[in-house]
Amino acid sequence: MSEPIRITPPITDEVAASLKAGDRVLITGTIYTARDTAHKRLMAVLDEGGELPFDLKGQLIYYVGPTPPKPGQVIGSAGPTTSGRMDAFAPRLFDLGLKGTIGKGQRSEEVIDSLKKNNAVYLAAVGGAAALIARSIKGAEVIAYDDLGPEAIRRLEVEDFPAIVVNDAHGGDLFKAGVAQYKKKAS
Repeated sequence: MSEPIRITPPITDEVAASLKAGDRVLITGTIYTARDTAHKRLMAVLDEGGELPFDLKGQLIYYVGPTPPKPGQVIGSAGPTTSGRMDAFAPRLFDLGLKGTIGKGQRSEEVIDSLKKNNAVYLAAVGGAAALIARSIKGAEVIAYDDLGPEAIRRLEVEDFPAIVVNDAHGGDLFKAGVAQYKKKAS
């Protein structure tokens, strides 16, 4: 197995294009969080011609609603949520320069098409490993929609945050490739 690829947001077009479905990555730097309700608010801001709470260009959004931190921690458990709930919003954000999202589960064909169109990627974080993932988060600050509690938008400082490229900018799809490989071995 090859070594993980180290990436640091903001992600350039060249870095996004170099990632392939199945690549393991370690992210160090700043990423942002947003879930369903925060995405709805972001869309309302865009519809009204307003300014988003952070610049999307080159950034990664992690679909997570962390638990409150225990004393001495910067964040509580921070496992990924199901990405499909954000599929209605993702293409618009990719069109505005977002370079990737992190979550769990498959994405719609519309999102996959948008990834190809915008030279962006979809990364999976391991579901069920929320406490382990939280160890890679070194700082967390609410930057918008504090009233949403766990679903507020946060700026996270991460170090060696582990993820796997599921959908790359070239149409590669780890879920489809995995099924095809299984069917090939089974026949």
